[in-house]
Amino acid sequence: MPAGPPPAHVAAGFTVRAVAERLGIPTATLRSWNRRYEIGPTGHRPGSHRLYTEDDIDRLRQMLRLIQGGATPAGAAAAVRAPVARPGDRESLLAAAFRLDYRAATTQLVAHIQAFGVVDTWELLCRPVFADIVSRQTSGEGCIDVEHLLSWCITSALHLTNPPAAPGPRPIVLACTSGETHALPLEVLRAALAEQRVGAQMLGADVPTGALTDTLTRLPHAADLVLWSQHESTALTSSVRAGTRAGARVFVGGPGWDAVILPTGTPRLTGLTEALGHLS
Repeated sequence: MPAGPPPAHVAAGFTVRAVAERLGIPTATLRSWNRRYEIGPTGHRPGSHRLYTEDDIDRLRQMLRLIQGGATPAGAAAAVRAPVARPGDRESLLAAAFRLDYRAATTQLVAHIQAFGVVDTWELLCRPVFADIVSRQTSGEGCIDVEHLLSWCITSALHLTNPPAAPGPRPIVLACTSGETHALPLEVLRAALAEQRVGAQMLGADVPTGALTDTLTRLPHAADLVLWSQHESTALTSSVRAGTRAGARVFVGGPGWDAVILPTGTPRLTGLTEALGHLS
């Protein structure tokens, strides 16, 4: 007897019900992801419903892993749709930023981080792009809005690809000094630590000295504290001393500290790789 036709899921793909059972999620969730984020079936037979392929299911598995790691469904979908990254492709990132196309910029950043890691994305892509934007600003072009949008896109991409890691035996606290609003370098450091499975407590921008002390005293063990200052006016040695009095090993980073006489024994972090070496 001749062999019968192969099962439908072998010949042309998998139905939404079969995929839902395989992944252990409701069919309504799969349909919602397809409708909202275009993460759905690509297999098609004329006159029939579209069916999921193995590649489609792999993308869904990636999306599930990202969501379980703390990403939002929208962010996870952006990550699995990310294009193939080229190292240091600053032209296309600049173009997306100047179009104010935050989706394209974030998608490119996510792809670059996933392909090359946080350190290389920061050093080979983000810093050169910021340098280009600053150069255009100094030549008289109004593009501060572009700089702010790109900063937001980088932060979003870092949160998506490297959600907070579990704290280690020695706490790490990252904070801008009081009055300092440039928190992006600390976001990069947090994500680079998370990539190495090292957790850090991120306090963010403009942290009053009293709040630093409160955080350090709440922690169960002595901490490493990184204080970021972009400008000399926010390079507060009072914050350094407060951290030391609270039992922390204090590091400083950022150009704001360059001309400041620091308390004895306070290390300056001059780059991302050096910071990782000290903290991880």
